[in-house]
Amino acid sequence: MLEDPDSPAFSRQQFESLLDAAETYREALVVRLCGDVGLRPTELTELTIDHVEQVRIDPPRYLVRVPAVDDEDEERTAYLPTHVERELRRYARSNDLSTDDRIFSVTPRRLQMLVSDVAGRASELFDQPALSDVSTSDLRQHFARRALVEHAVNPRVVKSVGGWQSFEALESYLPEPTDAAIVDAFDAVERPAGSERGQQRRRQRGSMVSDDSVIRLLLAASERYALLRLDAEGYVDRWNRSAAAMFGYRAGEIVGTHVSAFHTDKAVDDGEPDRILSAALEESGTEADGWRVHEDGSRFRATEVISPLRDEQSRHRGFAVFVRDVTSAHEDLESTRSRRDELERRYAVAQAHRRVTQSLFVSTDHAEIESEMCAAMTTGAAYEYAWIDRETIAERRQDRRPASGIDPGDVEEFVPEAWDAGSSSPPDDSRSLPSERRGRTDEATAADDGSMSVTVKRGVSLNIDGEASDESDRSDGASATDGDGAIARVPLAYGDTSYGTLSVATDRTDAFDDDERRWLEVIGRQGGYAIAAVRRRNLLLSDRVVELEIACRDDSSFLVNASRRLGCRFILDSLVAISESTQVYYLRLEEASPADVFDLAAEDPGIDDYRLVETDEDGCRVEFVVDGSCPIVTLTEYGTTVLDARFEGGIATITAECAADANLRTIVDGLRSSFPDSELVGKRDAERTVQTAQQFREGLEERLTDRQEVSLRAAYFGGYYDWPRESTAEEIADAMGISSPTLHNHLRKGQHELLRTFFDEPNGEDIAVDDIEYRRD
Repeated sequence: MLEDPDSPAFSRQQFESLLDAAETYREALVVRLCGDVGLRPTELTELTIDHVEQVRIDPPRYLVRVPAVDDEDEERTAYLPTHVERELRRYARSNDLSTDDRIFSVTPRRLQMLVSDVAGRASELFDQPALSDVSTSDLRQHFARRALVEHAVNPRVVKSVGGWQSFEALESYLPEPTDAAIVDAFDAVERPAGSERGQQRRRQRGSMVSDDSVIRLLLAASERYALLRLDAEGYVDRWNRSAAAMFGYRAGEIVGTHVSAFHTDKAVDDGEPDRILSAALEESGTEADGWRVHEDGSRFRATEVISPLRDEQSRHRGFAVFVRDVTSAHEDLESTRSRRDELERRYAVAQAHRRVTQSLFVSTDHAEIESEMCAAMTTGAAYEYAWIDRETIAERRQDRRPASGIDPGDVEEFVPEAWDAGSSSPPDDSRSLPSERRGRTDEATAADDGSMSVTVKRGVSLNIDGEASDESDRSDGASATDGDGAIARVPLAYGDTSYGTLSVATDRTDAFDDDERRWLEVIGRQGGYAIAAVRRRNLLLSDRVVELEIACRDDSSFLVNASRRLGCRFILDSLVAISESTQVYYLRLEEASPADVFDLAAEDPGIDDYRLVETDEDGCRVEFVVDGSCPIVTLTEYGTTVLDARFEGGIATITAECAADANLRTIVDGLRSSFPDSELVGKRDAERTVQTAQQFREGLEERLTDRQEVSLRAAYFGGYYDWPRESTAEEIADAMGISSPTLHNHLRKGQHELLRTFFDEPNGEDIAVDDIEYRRD
């Protein structure tokens, strides 16, 4: 074992100080190639990745085939430590160097100046004046000393890999052996053969890598870890390449700066840096997690382990801070949390939808449907408030009926000032409310037919009378007091009739996306269908009815407009609905030419088709296919039965009946919402006329002749009406002993009488236009 010279020119600690003072990977790499590999500046300028050769796989070992600089030099082989090989390749990758590109495309003199700059910087940082004179020659001597003294490498190997021509340059590290050294060197001669293995193990233990070297290797292996040192007051005391790579500061820029420079402004204002250091000092170490700041001001997520440093007398000397960049893991976690929150939101909305659907099944009247819908919407985490508005045209105001989660009178405090086109007018007093409570932006989503069915208002404060809202349920700590609330409104519609609007409010910042709006559209249609259905059911089950007479002068109705312009009369025979918005009208036309009426119909965009059905001496029967609403349809959708409808001289006179307990104001206001120039002329109570099955049968027998009844029975029981037919008309006629044309004549007249009995009143007049069943594909 070679002995350490008494006064080494350049110590290991000084070499580590040089590495800490290096501000770039390039500077650190040059220092390592000179001090850990023993290369000269002239050799570095010729070095490429191709000169590196892996000579052992497990564990990996590398050599450098050092190129000859001039004709007098010979190519030699140097040993390349694994950690230096890793940094060399990383540098080449980061600079996009190919395998035959020179690693350092500068002059040898520039590399010497680079080492001199690093040495001067280290001298200032660590207050060691002797470091300022360190040169590349000193680094090569350091390489020789470590190899010979610390690692006991064979001097001939050191001479060869270092490129020394003789042992003279190594003489200072090879003192004359003492007697003790001679005896120790030949100790193996005297030991039994079996002890050689134990001696070899001791030599291996003596040459193991130090803990400091292990730490440096780990930090060099990844840019996501850094180690820095603070003084006792929290100011940066030591800076290295790992910290420079993570934070972006050079040593000269950050040494002497307080650790708060790495924290966000908010964390500094909250005293977080000092609080972390105090906890580390009190608890002999602590861990912290939060946002940290790069030199360019950008943020990254980090976890830190902070440990106090003490001297042999247990006096506090500073802190060691180990930092890990966990931005990628934090983003993954936040993405998972966001997805979880989204799924919880969707589940809450779906549950609200389910509760609304269940409530519609059990509700028995219009008011109960509205109350149960509001309660179902606010049960759970989806919505804070829910209420339903009904338009009252007569008083030009909205009649706000049921509400849940909020008193109806408090809605005015945050309801939007105005909604998009197609919405009802807001209350008159709402325009005086502060604009900051009204929200910032309007959004709407289009229904299948192109109409705007869901209106959304965002940026609305949901506080009532300035009271602080409960923030305990908000996962993000935000509050609707800051204007984070949103309100959505959807009409409760059936066909072209709207029974009001359902509004819901929530403080969820991500509320009312496309899927949720589609759900609200479905809820609005379900509510409208349920209201129409329960009104009709109540009318059918009611023993007493109220007969209404209504006059409509609104020219938005084609029939009203046409009767005024042509001075004619339309009498409704029948109305057949073929979809929610399209109906077929069968009307008797008097005192006008069908051609004149059809000319007006051709100009009306709401008339899809028209034709003449039949004529007689008193007038004619016409057919219109109308896409849109009509006073008759609107009244029917509000649960009334239209008994008679006449359009004459620009006035529609409609007679209808409704259940005795029906809300007449709602019916009339609903009609006025579509046809404002309408009024209730009169009303009277009446008993419902009920025709029993026996009465129906007796009335039918009075209308059918004997031959018609016999023909119908024979055709029915003979399978003529089955599909496929069990018997033909000829077979039925043969069985009855009549001709086939005669059978067809009896069947046609008998079927006509059956349909008249079903569709007409017993006195021969047309029956009422009642519930309309839609034909669906």
